[in-house]
Amino acid sequence: MDTEVNPENPVSGASVPKRPAPRLPGRAPALSRLTRLFPAARGGRAASAVLVGEFGMGKSATLHTVAALAADAGFTVAIATGSRLESHLPGGLARQLADALSEPGAPRPRTAELCGPAGESEALELFFGLVREAAGRGPLFLGIDNVHLADAWSMRCLAYIRNRVLDLPVLILLTALTGHPPHHEVALLEMAGCTPASITLNGLGDAAAAEILGLAPGELATACREATGGNPYLLQALRPRLLPGADPHELGSSLIGQVLHTRMQEFPHAAEILHAAAILGEDAGFDLLAQLAGVDELDALQAIDTMVRLHVLTNSNQPSLTYSFVRNSLLKDMPQTTRAVNHGRAAKLLSETGAPVERVAAHLLEATSIRIPWGVDVLRLSARDAVFSGRPELAARHLRRALAERLTSGRRVAVLLQLAHAEFQVDPQAAAKRVREAVDTISNRETAAFIASAMLLSLCGGQDARLGISAAGQIAARLDAGGPDAVWPLLCMTYLAEAGSRRGPPPEFRDFEEQWAPLTDPAAQRSRSALLALDAVRSGESAQDALGHFTDALSGDDGELFEQHYFFTLATAVLADEPAHVDRLCRVLDVEREPWDVHVPHGALPTLARGIALQASGDLQRASVHFESLLRRFDERGGTTTCPVGVLCAARLVECWVDLGRFEAATSLLDRMDFVASQGLFTHTYLLYARGRLRAATGYTRFGFEDLLSCGRRLAHHGMRFPGFVPWRAHAARAALALGQADDAARLAEEDSNAAARWGAARPLGTALTTLGLVREDDEAERALTKAITTLRTSPARLQLATALTELGSLQARHGQSEKAIETLRQAVELSEHCGARPLARRAAEELRSARRALTPAKDNEHGLTRQENRIAVMAAQGLTNREIATALHLTRRTVELHLSGAYRKLGIPGRAELGGALAKSHRADAR
Repeated sequence: MDTEVNPENPVSGASVPKRPAPRLPGRAPALSRLTRLFPAARGGRAASAVLVGEFGMGKSATLHTVAALAADAGFTVAIATGSRLESHLPGGLARQLADALSEPGAPRPRTAELCGPAGESEALELFFGLVREAAGRGPLFLGIDNVHLADAWSMRCLAYIRNRVLDLPVLILLTALTGHPPHHEVALLEMAGCTPASITLNGLGDAAAAEILGLAPGELATACREATGGNPYLLQALRPRLLPGADPHELGSSLIGQVLHTRMQEFPHAAEILHAAAILGEDAGFDLLAQLAGVDELDALQAIDTMVRLHVLTNSNQPSLTYSFVRNSLLKDMPQTTRAVNHGRAAKLLSETGAPVERVAAHLLEATSIRIPWGVDVLRLSARDAVFSGRPELAARHLRRALAERLTSGRRVAVLLQLAHAEFQVDPQAAAKRVREAVDTISNRETAAFIASAMLLSLCGGQDARLGISAAGQIAARLDAGGPDAVWPLLCMTYLAEAGSRRGPPPEFRDFEEQWAPLTDPAAQRSRSALLALDAVRSGESAQDALGHFTDALSGDDGELFEQHYFFTLATAVLADEPAHVDRLCRVLDVEREPWDVHVPHGALPTLARGIALQASGDLQRASVHFESLLRRFDERGGTTTCPVGVLCAARLVECWVDLGRFEAATSLLDRMDFVASQGLFTHTYLLYARGRLRAATGYTRFGFEDLLSCGRRLAHHGMRFPGFVPWRAHAARAALALGQADDAARLAEEDSNAAARWGAARPLGTALTTLGLVREDDEAERALTKAITTLRTSPARLQLATALTELGSLQARHGQSEKAIETLRQAVELSEHCGARPLARRAAEELRSARRALTPAKDNEHGLTRQENRIAVMAAQGLTNREIATALHLTRRTVELHLSGAYRKLGIPGRAELGGALAKSHRADAR
């Protein structure tokens, strides 16, 4: 009677003593499927199975375990094993089976008889007779391990008996390597039968892998399983190498490398492709594999196809080695010089195909014993990317590799300073030593000054900037003997970096004055002009002087000073109203080389400068397009919230969106910004200003007011008195009025007016005069707004002009000057719509409709009084004073007087005494 099989003890109920089933971690399902074939075979119906798997997956162990269980179940067991070294010997595998099948004491057939010298049919029948006789004595288990390596005659014997044992108690189990190319003329299915049970042994899971390794389940066991694909053979090879702290993905065995290399020798060109794949790793594209292996493309394709089928290479567009442990093993088996040279060749091939610098650099790191001069620039670029992506240790490795090359003095200084920057992230003391080493290496003054300036430009700010300033100071001291022309540009850049990185006021500019006189080099003179412009901007004393100095600074093609973020931020704020200067600035900034700062995309600075100029002219839609496209590129580089230029771009976009009425988008962008991390940056002030404007525009007036005041305090702390950088006072005054703090609003407006008058430019002055018009009354307010409009018409500031027109039109409407108000507000609507400023356009349009309604005569009088005039005249006739009427209607007394004068004129009366009778007479006439 058939018995049910337990996968852990697959056979039970047999009459022979049972041995414990061998333990195969993770293979219980496969054992269960195979032992379920026992009852059918014991009942006289032949069964067969094919067990396939990659090299090392445990096919042989599984076969022998099933064979032991079959023996316990009463089967006669005969096992033969295919071998690569015997695959050419006729009948080798059949001979092994025949020896096991012969009855003890009986003469065994000779090899010649099994190989068919007397005739093929007689030999095949002889082999079948041995199987039939063994099956006649009881159930028979035939196990053929590595059948893919069997000789042709043995394969033919297996194929011959398969259909002749269907009614015999025979179980045939074949094991084969996954994807192994078929040998000779017999296919696997012909040996196993038409419907064999097919079982594939895949990699073990985490629990089984942990059991083999003697580990508790966890991250380490999972990492080991990933590195080996759960292959039991590879796991066993990995186990003795698992020292404390070791990373399984970096481990390998030279023995495994030798074995795999030997096994691939039987396939044409596979060994060469295998080594190339080990060198290239994740870069293993088809073309590169063929070139590095030195193999013709068609031959390479055939070799790759074979190894993909064997699961040695991944089945992908980049056929790399399947498991990291296998790759590491092949590399360990490779002589160091061979490995280094091949990595150098791989780096060259990747560089020629335009691969990312970090991939090229990864191979240069491994090419340690050969000279690769062209790789220095690649290593430096990759190190720069690594530092700004938060991987300073990797950057330091790249730069130490670069130092191993034969470098000129200038290049060695550059690499040492870059290495100091990388090491500064993890070991400031080591970085200081690198700086001193770089200074001691200097032999060319011009090169050293250029390198130090480039270092200052490449550092965003904060502690990194402190390192750059320290290094530049030491280099400047070393170069001082060369005269002021040699050291002046570096001193200027150091000064700007110092000013931009300080949390407090910048250093005193007068410290540099004594060095001005002897300057003769044009570049040095232009850099001096740039700092004079900056000094004029900070003092806030003269726009004309600042523009003159900026013009001198822009007269050459060397724009490095304008690339410094602190200087760029202020320069664009001053030059935005000068189209010719903006064009010149963009040409100077539009250089072919990549920006020094890795966070700044190529062409970002001229794009940002152009966007700022468009925003200043009131072209909000085009400005926002510039800012949005640039912000996407900053996002790709991770610089939106960390790089000062990225922060400035985000802040400008927020301000632009507030004017466009895109409040949700502005809020979403501000939510991404890190106000805490940016506290030390000068551009953070603009970010704070933008948030204050957004809060005030969306009903959070108190919070917006506090942001704007904080912005002002920060500007004062930085010593910045230039009123055109951020017009924070104008918006703070409006917020104060909305909060009922009229005195604060008036104080802010007066301060803004004084600062703008001192500076003398049209935009700040027009903006300040507009604010004065809001806080003053009657004729003073109208005069201030009229002057603001006249001033702003001389500048490109169309949005500020539209704002001033809106405020003047509203004032005129309140004063009863409806005809004037309508014309003023009509201009305000047209101009604000042209700018795209939807909130301002809506407000101007509402004021315009109100003015037109006020101008329409009231329906209940014949003298043409407007509704407002009629309302005020009725209240005056009832005995209310002008003050009382003004309070009740929220008007000024001057406005009440103007409306009453208009009513007197239309009613034909001299004054208030006749007002009651005239109104009564008008109403009686209407009644008739």
